[in-house]
Amino acid sequence: MNVIIADKQMHLQYLDMEAAIEHCTKGVGIWNWASNDQGAEPDVVMASCGDVPTMESLAATALLRQHLPDIKVRFVNVVDLFKLVPSTEHPHGLTDREFEALFTPDKPVVFNFHSYPWLIHRLTYRRPGQHNIHVRGYKEMGNINTPLELAIQNQTDRFSLAIDAIDRIPRFQVKGADIRELLLNKQIKGKNHAHQFGIDSKDITDWQWSF
Repeated sequence: MNVIIADKQMHLQYLDMEAAIEHCTKGVGIWNWASNDQGAEPDVVMASCGDVPTMESLAATALLRQHLPDIKVRFVNVVDLFKLVPSTEHPHGLTDREFEALFTPDKPVVFNFHSYPWLIHRLTYRRPGQHNIHVRGYKEMGNINTPLELAIQNQTDRFSLAIDAIDRIPRFQVKGADIRELLLNKQIKGKNHAHQFGIDSKDITDWQWSF
């Protein structure tokens, strides 16, 4: 008997079949097409696991690159959570060297997750750079909301993630203040639109990767 699990919502496709097979075989990897740190150290690692969290993290990455052109962002996507566990504890796990090659030894990681944040912290608690990992996920917040409203209430939306990244990059804590304010205003505008019309605005629902 075969079991097919499918979402009832339409989602963006980020990889072609060959790239998807490679990525799922690895279980975790850098999406170079969404990153701009090639040959340099990233300022921040934007990481994701889950369909909606991945889209919001990509949208946050696009906002950062749009409004802070000199920022260096690495995007890491996880499909096998056991990759976060040390290789000594699980056969799928990465060595510390492999883990740091993806997430860096010392850069902030903004990790967007489709479940409870504590799970990621428990899986990575033995990693040398665990204190650099800042997880956003489900906080049991929300009721009858639009997708953006629900994400905002749980701090998993694109604006919260981009602001979090700015706050954790020393060179942008002052320099990026105006962009931080702009993103906060965009978040408020999105909440107001959802409250007034009961749906999210077109720039949210029809978002596409722009780089």
